[in-house]
Amino acid sequence: MSDWLHVDRGETPLIVAFPHTGTDLADVSDSFVSSWRAQRDADWWIDRLYAFARDLGATTVRTTISRSVIDVNRDPSGASLYPGMATTELCPTTTFDGTPLYRGAVPDAAEIARRRTLWFDPYHAALAAEIARLRDAHSAVVLYDAHSIRSRIPRLFEGELPQFNIGTHDGASCAPALAEAVAGLCAASGLGHVLNGRFRGGWTTRHYGRPDTGVHAIQMELAMRGYLDESDEPAPGMWPPPYDAARAAPLTTTLSDILKACLAFAQA
Repeated sequence: MSDWLHVDRGETPLIVAFPHTGTDLADVSDSFVSSWRAQRDADWWIDRLYAFARDLGATTVRTTISRSVIDVNRDPSGASLYPGMATTELCPTTTFDGTPLYRGAVPDAAEIARRRTLWFDPYHAALAAEIARLRDAHSAVVLYDAHSIRSRIPRLFEGELPQFNIGTHDGASCAPALAEAVAGLCAASGLGHVLNGRFRGGWTTRHYGRPDTGVHAIQMELAMRGYLDESDEPAPGMWPPPYDAARAAPLTTTLSDILKACLAFAQA
């Protein structure tokens, strides 16, 4: 579709979205304090972790643009998804830890609008088109928004995250049966999970999840420790660690079961 937006079409009623795997700083790379800092908070290797999704006939939608340029999982109006809690903006000005991203002025309204036009809007136009295409062919579609984050980030949350953090916008974005099926598989893994805890679903989940119209959206935020060696304080040259398929194997098994359950739900 483009050099930064990748849509791989499947025919089953499942879409897996990857909004935060990108590291491309596009035409604003010189504005950041450093490329490494601007790329640090990517959802590292998530597209590799879910590589099996294509074997299930799922459609995948992925942007290679870094979330530091524009976060396609934030409300485009700029409104906070978690009022009163620390978070990052549509065009983030700090890292997750609160470290400044820009060496000078942060993006103004005109620059944010430009980035929306170039990257945010096309990403969501593609996602909406795939939902519509599959909804025309199936009575229900599941949109699975795939994420990961470091297990400990004191600015954003206390303590250590569970391995699986399931978000359904407090039950509004998908049918209870789907949330229960996913939560049950996470519980069976023995790795720890929470439903609608710190991460209840970003803008993608909240915007597209309309169970009454047959579109069920669910977000999965994984703690990165399940598939790579984390660092409490990532440093250049040591972050990100390489993808470790052997370490990820138990997690991959559960994730495969989860996507199969999403498919079974949609097809039922």
